[in-house]
Amino acid sequence: MPKSPKPTFRIQFHNNNRIYELYAHQVSQSQMAGFIEIGEIIFGEQSRLLIDPAEEKLKLEFANVKHTYIPHFAVIRIDEVERSGKNRILDSDGTSVTNFPGQTNIPQNS
Repeated sequence: MPKSPKPTFRIQFHNNNRIYELYAHQVSQSQMAGFIEIGEIIFGEQSRLLIDPAEEKLKLEFANVKHTYIPHFAVIRIDEVERSGKNRILDSDGTSVTNFPGQTNIPQNS
């Protein structure tokens, strides 16, 4: 009987006023009370032509991390999915676009 592939999970959680969305093969209740344990974080294959700065930032942040522990209250949602997508960091309102700093209202001439 062929060995079934590892399950893939999409985990969304709050971190530093942003929403992180990670894909991983391991998600479980941690032995530390109040935490979810995430292991085997999946990062997409890097293309030589196109580099996604958000995924690169996450790759650096989670470099050399074997398991990460997320507090229960920070977790938004955990889904088991068919295949992984792009790991990303979203603004707290769920958008991936950040406003340009500075004045946002442009006066109009009447």
